[in-house]
Amino acid sequence: MIAPRAYRFRRPPRPRAESLRRGIYIIPTLFTVGNMLAGFTSILFSLNGRIETAAWLILLAGVLDGLDGRVARLAKVTSEFGKEYDSLADVVSFGVAPAVLVYQWGLWGMGRWGWMAGFLFLVAGSVRLARFNVKSALEDSSRFTGLPIPGGAGALTMMVLVAPEPVVNRPMTIAVWAFVLTVSFLMVSTIPYRSYKDLNLRRRFPATAFFLMALVLAVIAVWPVPTLAVLAVVYLLSGPIESIRRCRRRSVAPSLKETPSADPDAEHP
Repeated sequence: MIAPRAYRFRRPPRPRAESLRRGIYIIPTLFTVGNMLAGFTSILFSLNGRIETAAWLILLAGVLDGLDGRVARLAKVTSEFGKEYDSLADVVSFGVAPAVLVYQWGLWGMGRWGWMAGFLFLVAGSVRLARFNVKSALEDSSRFTGLPIPGGAGALTMMVLVAPEPVVNRPMTIAVWAFVLTVSFLMVSTIPYRSYKDLNLRRRFPATAFFLMALVLAVIAVWPVPTLAVLAVVYLLSGPIESIRRCRRRSVAPSLKETPSADPDAEHP
């Protein structure tokens, strides 16, 4: 008696369009993983005393963080999972890594007060990310409420890169402590900061936009640390300056409304 032949049912191959779509979804996640890897490696370098290398790794994490969102929007593959995973990576790269970096560089001499400042920076950054995830769909995408956590991490990182030698002077340590607390306050504040997502010079001035981008890249290549430090300070101060301007406009507007208009009949009876 001949045994029946066993038939193996094969799953039909996936269409090429579906496979390509899955691959496109993975690309932004790879940038996010690279962001987290750079932040984790920065923590290890900070603990081993390689402060300058750790600072540059945080800047690399910032570049990868900007690329993952950009790639996801261009490919139209944004998702809630990617948004939440990106926030978790940001806590590592722009919360824990800068806090450890600045503690190893300039806060270790203050003991408990030093690690308290680093911990408050981490808490402020995580609160900033949680608030952004909750309110991002309800707010204007052209502005952030509070200093973004990559901006806060960049401010601390550039402070370290300007003078990478560990701080041993007591007055300088106190100044670093005050600066860390100030940046932490800016992150949890309601001060608006521009996101520059709506900035598109290529539509109106394509040649000018190309020239400006080339000029900025050239200046950064020649003087990387001073240029990035100036950009960090300018962005850090842009929020408070814009808030002061808005307060002045609001205070001037009611006074203009209350000013009585001139009556022509009163001048010429």
